[in-house]
Amino acid sequence: MTERALRLGTRRSKLAMSQSGHVADAVRRLTGRPVELVEITTYGDTSREHLAQIGGTGVFVAALRDALLAGEIDFAVHSLKDLPTARHPDLVLAAIPEREDPRDVLVARPGLTLATLPAGARVGTGSPRRMAQLNAYARSHGLTIETVPIRGNIDTRVGYVRSGELDAVVLAAAGLNRIGGTEELTGSLSVDHLSVDTVLPAPGQGALAVECAASAADLVATLAELDDPYTRAAVTAERSLLAALEAGCSAPVGALADLLADGPGHGQVVTEMRLRGVVGTTDGTTLVQLSTTGSVPTSYDEAVALGRELADEMLAKGAAGLMGERAL
Repeated sequence: MTERALRLGTRRSKLAMSQSGHVADAVRRLTGRPVELVEITTYGDTSREHLAQIGGTGVFVAALRDALLAGEIDFAVHSLKDLPTARHPDLVLAAIPEREDPRDVLVARPGLTLATLPAGARVGTGSPRRMAQLNAYARSHGLTIETVPIRGNIDTRVGYVRSGELDAVVLAAAGLNRIGGTEELTGSLSVDHLSVDTVLPAPGQGALAVECAASAADLVATLAELDDPYTRAAVTAERSLLAALEAGCSAPVGALADLLADGPGHGQVVTEMRLRGVVGTTDGTTLVQLSTTGSVPTSYDEAVALGRELADEMLAKGAAGLMGERAL
């Protein structure tokens, strides 16, 4: 008798389906069991409001979690940056696979990069974090740009540039890479990968979260084989910073933890983790940007401590006043 298919809950967007498809393939290889995708529509998919208005945290996650808790699906795949930072008492983050490119990319009219945007360029993004850093960059380089709030999937956003409505849009590199359509999607448009020194990504950007019910011990153990410990340590530190700043995923907070090795070349040993954080006003007039370096965390608690330590320093430098309404 063949074992029944494992049901993987996913959002219906092209990107979510692609992300979930990659995880489904990995689980099939791991277990030998069939995996079927169960498409679920979330509030974040149907609402036309800007994410900052609907309170970004959890709007893409709640329906998937409800289906998990009701036993309608066996596990779910989320973009980690969409997950609330607080742990859910009945669910477990079974795996955080190796992270994709965490950077943001500017998709612009042909030949344009961030450095060569014309005066008054209209740049689309739905993210206060991106707005804050793009406006700060423009201000420090004597540029005038207008950040325009947008919503929609990758195709829709790129379409604004293609139609000439906007000069550029900013997207997550991981999303473009995962749908495998950078060439096909962007065509003749210019794609400029933004240095993390210019725009720090969202906490957890580029990473996926594989979540299932805490009661499904066998499945938890199986999915754990997809986990990448370095990615988990990095994103745990980033999300701890976000939580300690009491900010949701619609707050203008960027964070990135990266691993520092002992010198160039192969066979290098990773010895330290650097965590960088930024918070700013969306007009870019004020940014608090700090970093800290410590030993690579070997436990959840150590990773959390690294994030909290940097958050405390940022709060001492006035970060709290820059985030508008603080999430309760």
